Parts: sequence; C-alpha cells; structure tokens
Amino acid sequence: MENSNNSGGLSRRRFLRNSAAIAAGMTVIPNVAMGGSLGRKAPSDKLNIAGVGIGGRGFGVLKAMESENIVALCDVDWKYAQKAFDHFPKAKQYWDWRKMFDEMGDSIDAVVVATADHTHAIIAAHAITMGKHVYVEKPLTHTVYESRLLTKLAEKHGVATQMGNQGASGDGVALATEWLKNNEIGEVTKVEAFTDRPIWPQGLNVPDQGQWVPDTLNWDLFIGPAEMRPYNEIYTPWNFRGWWDFGTGALGDMACHVLHPAFKGLDLGYPTKAQGSSTLLLTESAPTAQSVRMTFPERGKKGKMKLPEVEVYWYDGGLQPMKPDGWPAGKDMNDAGGGVLFHGTKDMLITGCYGKDPWLLSGRKPEVPKTERRVETSHEMDWVRACKESAENRQPTNSPFNEAGPFNEMVVMGVLAVRLQGLNKELEWDGENMEFTNINDDETVRTVIEDGFKIHDGHPTFNKTWTDPVSAKAFANELIKHTYRDGWSLPPMP
Repeated sequence: MENSNNSGGLSRRRFLRNSAAIAAGMTVIPNVAMGGSLGRKAPSDKLNIAGVGIGGRGFGVLKAMESENIVALCDVDWKYAQKAFDHFPKAKQYWDWRKMFDEMGDSIDAVVVATADHTHAIIAAHAITMGKHVYVEKPLTHTVYESRLLTKLAEKHGVATQMGNQGASGDGVALATEWLKNNEIGEVTKVEAFTDRPIWPQGLNVPDQGQWVPDTLNWDLFIGPAEMRPYNEIYTPWNFRGWWDFGTGALGDMACHVLHPAFKGLDLGYPTKAQGSSTLLLTESAPTAQSVRMTFPERGKKGKMKLPEVEVYWYDGGLQPMKPDGWPAGKDMNDAGGGVLFHGTKDMLITGCYGKDPWLLSGRKPEVPKTERRVETSHEMDWVRACKESAENRQPTNSPFNEAGPFNEMVVMGVLAVRLQGLNKELEWDGENMEFTNINDDETVRTVIEDGFKIHDGHPTFNKTWTDPVSAKAFANELIKHTYRDGWSLPPMP
C-alpha cells in the first residue's frame, strides 16, 4: 500500500514515480501497475540502496551512487570492506545478504551485487523476486543457466536492471553500432577481440595445505553455493577470478567489456558452434592464456547492413590477433586493456576495451545519423534513474538484463569451449535449449589436477596428475547449470 500521512499526502513511492514521469513527459500510471516495490520510509526522493560485495568494485559502484541513500552494506570479508564501512557510516552492516533481506527488505529499493562471480546470480535472483531493482557487476553470472534465469526474472518482476559493463554507457559502443548499421565497413564475417588480462594469478595448482580463517572473514559465506574447500589466502580477495569454482578467468571477466560493441552492433544472439584452446588446462584454475572461436548464424539485416554468418575470435593472456595489412606501424593494438577488430568487406572497424575510441583502418571518419541512446550522467546513475521510473514508462538502461543476459550467455559459452577442449572437436550449441547437441553419451573427458612440474639436478620433470575420465555430457551439463551446495538454491525459472 502507499504510505501517506493523510488523505491528501503524497507518498515517497508516488513522488518518485510522478517526478520521473513528469521529467520524461510521460503519463503517471496507477500504483497497482508498477510491478516493483520502492522503499516506503526514506524522507526524500532518494533510492534506498544496499550493497552486497563492497570491498572492491562494489565500493566504486556505490561511491558513484552516493547521492542516494546507501542504507545497508554486506560483505563476507570485513577487513576488505572496512573502507566502504568507513565511507558510509550510516549504513547498517551485515555478513549475510539473506539476513539483510530478512531484516531490511521493506526499506531497500535497490541492490548492487559485486561479490565473486559464483554468487552473483543467487543474490540478484532473490532480490528480483522481492521486487528490488538490481545492478550486478560483470560477468553477470557464472553459468549460462543463471544468465537465462536473471533475464526471465527481471522481465517477470518489471524491475530496473544493469550489468556493470560501464562501456555500455560510453559513446564508443553507440558510435561503433551506428557505423555498422550505416554499412560503413560492409558485411562483417570475422571479429577478433582480446584482453591483456589476467592481471591476477591463473594456472595455479590447488594449495597443498589450508590456512586458519581470519576472524574478519566468513569463509562459509564466501563459498556460498560452491563446494566447500579449505581456506587459503590465494582465493580471496581479488584472486577469485582465476579459480573455476568462484570466477570465470580472463575471458569471463573482460569479454563483457571488450565484446559488447560486437554483441550489440552485430546482433549476435546465440552462437551455434564453439571451440577453445589454451595453455595447460587445470581442473581448478583457469589457464594462463586461451583462445576461443564462436560461430554465429546469418541474422538478416540491421539498418543498411546485412548480417551474414560471422566468426568471433577471442584471445587473452598476452595473445593478440595478427596485425592486418595497413596497420599503422608502431601503433599498439591494446587500448585500455584490449581491443576489437571488425573485418568488413569494405573497411575495418577497430575499438578499444569498453568500446572506446572507434576508428576505421582506412582513416575515414564517417558522418552518420545518431540513432543510439547516449547516457548524460554515468552508467551507475543511469540505473538509478531507471529505478525511479515505472516499469511501463521506463527508459531501459544501456545494459539491461534482456540484453546483458543473452550477452553473458555468449561470454560463458566461451568458457565452456575452453573447459571442454579435451573432446577435440568443435562443439555444436543449441542456445534456445541451453545444450550441446554433439556430445555423445559414451564420450568422456578428464582434466589435469596438478601439473607436477619439478626440477631435480637441473632437469625438469612433468608428472601430471589427471582426474579419472567422467561423462562428458554430465560434465558439460554441470558447467551449464551448477548443482548448488546443500542449503543454497535459486528461485525457479519463470
């Protein structure tokens, strides 16, 4: 119900809705049609925002929103989170997001999720089912299934959503999309992309021994839905990105930034084929370098541009595409952490990481109509703006889950291709049904538990320890949709 001090009073929820609608020149709609829930007790038009995972990226995101009410802060590592606690002293502090939701649910409007990758989905999904708007750092989720779930839940509950790939709100992605739509480089049949990551440890053996858990860390809550393992400082903070149980490696971490202009500008959708290769593939840790090729089918037209079948190549760990003919001598291909090359039939489009600074290899500077939305504030505050608008009249953010979800599916598909490279074939993917169609029941796969590299009397030895062969189909299905640890579960798929 609306809160009002008297029959003529104006509740905070109605104030937020009316203000946003008036600013956009829109019609105010009845409260019953909103589909979401805004907090009811703050004495202003500001959002009540809770942050979960606030020691690293989460702190930066919340600082970008500090014009709003930061009412709750939750983290499993209170030493890492201390700077956020100090910066927002009025916010209530929590270890467990479930307790935070139980105690403060009605007074929270929106939630920022910036935990380790493997807990993004479970936190965001429960927040959405409570009617909370959500901002989730990239990668959106750990698995294909989780991405599909968040996409469908956001649609069902009508909340404002945003993935934290900040380049989506920059001018570069918009400009590259406009050039592509205007057919400035012709038909694109090949895209190459790379990042200079990882800048955290990868390719590591699992530590031989555990360590005592610091008093400032709740290890059980960090593990969350993953399988329990002994604590070691190599896993968190920051380094979780390089461990398969908690992160998605350099590809999952950075492709959401680097490949966004390709996904958006070329309407990529679901790939139909994928294959990956890498340096030594370990059971527990992402490889130090990897490459992936994904094939996308013909997709009709976008603006003046035809969309034929296209192959998208990915490189990381120091690998880059070969420089094409006509590349300016001495020019570094790495622009702010990576880059993308669109191979067109008429020209080549190049963008940096985050889609920044697009340019054409020919040197031309196209003048094309501005058809793509520009964000005048910031990626973070654009989501705040969307939270204050009604579901029916909302201007979507530039990375809402109906786009970010399918995009993230593509990204983690690349991770699957790397982890299934032992099958020694190109994998065929049915995106709609989230399954591989050419993994047979009798196929098996195994991975390296430990590299076993040692030097004795100056001579190297390689005594790899392998897992036992397991069903490739079962292994693939577990990567697509994780089995959560007892006591942890997702809401059902709508």
